[in-house]
Amino acid sequence: MVGSVLPRRAGPSPVLEFLRSLDADAQRSIGWAIEQFRVRNVQAREPLVKHLGDKLWQLRRESRTDSYRIIYFFFTGRRIVFVHGFQKKTAKTPPGELAMARARYATFMKREAGA
Repeated sequence: MVGSVLPRRAGPSPVLEFLRSLDADAQRSIGWAIEQFRVRNVQAREPLVKHLGDKLWQLRRESRTDSYRIIYFFFTGRRIVFVHGFQKKTAKTPPGELAMARARYATFMKREAGA
């Protein structure tokens, strides 16, 4: 399911690796959320998405007993770039998860500037 929702790209994809590590029920649930987000794009609102500050947003999905988040940003208009995925276990987004997403955002932007 996950592979049919996310386009392939060259090189490693930490978000795709995260999604593939989940059980089938969680993959289906997150796949549904990604498809809803793809359709709604910039029009998506809470509870599906939430702004984290600066350019980062999170796609939110609950699965039976777990909460999952995929952090993303919009690049050149409506292009969505997923930079980090994790299972949420606390009320707030853990600082380490946010730091990882910010680092991947910075790496992406640096790579795009050099392209």
